[in-house]
Amino acid sequence: MTDTSAPTAIDLIKSAAVALKARKEEINRLNVFPVPDGDTGTNMSLTMDAVIADLSALGPDPSVAELCRAITHGSLMGARGNSGVILSQILRGLCEGVMADETVSGTLLADSLSRSTTVAFQAVRKPVEGTMLTVLKDMAAAAQAGTGAGASLDELLDIVVKAAFESVRRGPDLLPVLKEHGVVDAGGFGLAILAEGFVTGMDGHEFSERDIAVATGELTVSPANDWDDDEFLYCTEFLLWGADADKSFIEEWVGAKGGSELVVGDRETYKIHVHTDDPGSVLAWATSLGEVGEVHINNMRRQTAERTEMLRAEPKPNTPPKSIGFVAVSSGPGLSDILKSLGVDEIVTGGQTMNPSTAEILEAVEKVHADTVIIFPNNRNIVLAAQQVGSVSQRPTGVVPTTSVPQAFAALLAFDGSSDLPTILAEMTEAASAVRTGEVTTAVKDAKGKAGAIKAGQIIGIADHEIEVIGESVDEVTIKLIAVLGDGAETLTILAGEELDDASLARIAEAAAAAHPDLEVETHRGDQPLYPVILALE
Repeated sequence: MTDTSAPTAIDLIKSAAVALKARKEEINRLNVFPVPDGDTGTNMSLTMDAVIADLSALGPDPSVAELCRAITHGSLMGARGNSGVILSQILRGLCEGVMADETVSGTLLADSLSRSTTVAFQAVRKPVEGTMLTVLKDMAAAAQAGTGAGASLDELLDIVVKAAFESVRRGPDLLPVLKEHGVVDAGGFGLAILAEGFVTGMDGHEFSERDIAVATGELTVSPANDWDDDEFLYCTEFLLWGADADKSFIEEWVGAKGGSELVVGDRETYKIHVHTDDPGSVLAWATSLGEVGEVHINNMRRQTAERTEMLRAEPKPNTPPKSIGFVAVSSGPGLSDILKSLGVDEIVTGGQTMNPSTAEILEAVEKVHADTVIIFPNNRNIVLAAQQVGSVSQRPTGVVPTTSVPQAFAALLAFDGSSDLPTILAEMTEAASAVRTGEVTTAVKDAKGKAGAIKAGQIIGIADHEIEVIGESVDEVTIKLIAVLGDGAETLTILAGEELDDASLARIAEAAAAAHPDLEVETHRGDQPLYPVILALE
């Protein structure tokens, strides 16, 4: 390492981020669960994007302390999904190690990786071998061994990268689900690519694992001015990756489906915005071209009404804050309405395919007029991001680790506010854990599950995150899934997604009541995307 100045450090981090972004779709394809989910490659890349943004905002010749603060802050605030949050903790640990001794050496590298391993493992309640945590641990062990053997810093860097890829290859021997599907761990692979990208950015280091491709170019914005706010109901925006189509072609098609259309980016990544009455068809068309993510659909009529209501409900000057407020993640307007009726103050739009960041959850927390705020992540891939809010919030926060919206319903109904925060969190967590959740959706690729072989396009029923039922229709799979979940339950709540009409909802409820006469059946419109039916049994 001939140049250790701050610009070189930033360039190396950018090299790592570019390497990851170039392989993010390959990393995404390693996901083994056949349900549309927050993709690991995308989540890790978005996290690195946030790091680069914070680094780019630094002045000339920043100090090591300033660099570390930017890396730690950017990665935390931009963290997406579990992989992004874990990555943020890996970077935090590395920075803590570097801050301990600013003299660049092999010993510093080894000690920093060891510190990073400690911090990352502490962030995960139940670490799993074969994942990115194992890769990090093996990198740290290789660094310590290399240092003990007298390796130079340059030699040590190569040793660490080699150890990362060797660890990724061993992952399937440690985690059976990886071997079953013939893949390596996505997060571990992403971490190895980041390490290689960093080291390959230095003079004299080349690897056969991959070629580093530096992407350049600017995004252009071409807004349409011939639209009427009253003409369309839904403001729809999303990212589209990997579309083999020119921007002009996409602009023409999107413009025919709505107004106020914006298409920016290139064939690798398009950002699309349109006002339309049929967001479902826009998204369906987009997914035929590539991969869609970061979906945000806002009902502009409701949005206006909610804004008016919010202004009316804003606390008057000198109004004392309430003791405890609530923030919840929700992906459907019906689900959000129910959550608000149960006392939730702020809704964060998110869920499957659109995991909100720590920064987005923090923003909602700061809006709540309360001394203490409790967060309901409502998706297991958002729990870690929610838990990071407490370290940056200006007020006390707590998290009830709900993995579905029905669990949040139960937790809110159990709230009485008469105890201290730890007791309240324990009581609400216990109430949430009593709810069994079922989800009905469409498999997006061929896979294997507990219920057997799955073909893309089949309907699957998921019981507490395990695929239990495979079928050809939503009705069939829903009834079978209720039978799986219903043992000992007294009440069944059926939440209809945006794809399920009222007649189908009534038909399913009638069939469920006939098959399970001891169950009290309730139905509500959740209007959630991706899942025509969500079930809750207690």
